[in-house]
Amino acid sequence: MNIFLIIVAVILVLIGLVGAIVPGIAGPPFSFLGLLAVSFVDGISYSTEFLVIMGVIATVVFALDYVVPVWGTKKFGGTKAGVRGSTIGLILGLLVTLLFPIGFIAVLLGPFIGAYIGEKNAGTDDHKAWRSAFGSFVGFIVGTGLKVIYASVCIYFIVKDLIGLI
Repeated sequence: MNIFLIIVAVILVLIGLVGAIVPGIAGPPFSFLGLLAVSFVDGISYSTEFLVIMGVIATVVFALDYVVPVWGTKKFGGTKAGVRGSTIGLILGLLVTLLFPIGFIAVLLGPFIGAYIGEKNAGTDDHKAWRSAFGSFVGFIVGTGLKVIYASVCIYFIVKDLIGLI
């Protein structure tokens, strides 16, 4: 049973790490589930307090991932049109990434270009549209960074404790 739990935990945290970078995959919940799975392995014991704290952090990071890009767009002077454009650009960037082998570039540029186009369609001048696009990009990078950090912390605990079993 331990081997099965370890395999499940490793798969879940790897999905969590991929989900930290690829939109559309809920990275933090998968990372947390990996941590939870490994907590049932004989010889590994996490306190209930630790698991609750990690679960709350996963929830907060997951929620912030939706709030931070909007905040970034607004903080840099964007309007609702820029926020909508950023969201549409993110979705299109993900689709382009899945259909064509241009990788992460489309996911990075999608929100940026989408926010710019959204602002321009709303009649915003070039300077403000570029600022909005930059804000969207900053928000996307911050959200992604938070998810990568969380996934890395979960991986750290799992690897540390699995090595401790050896």
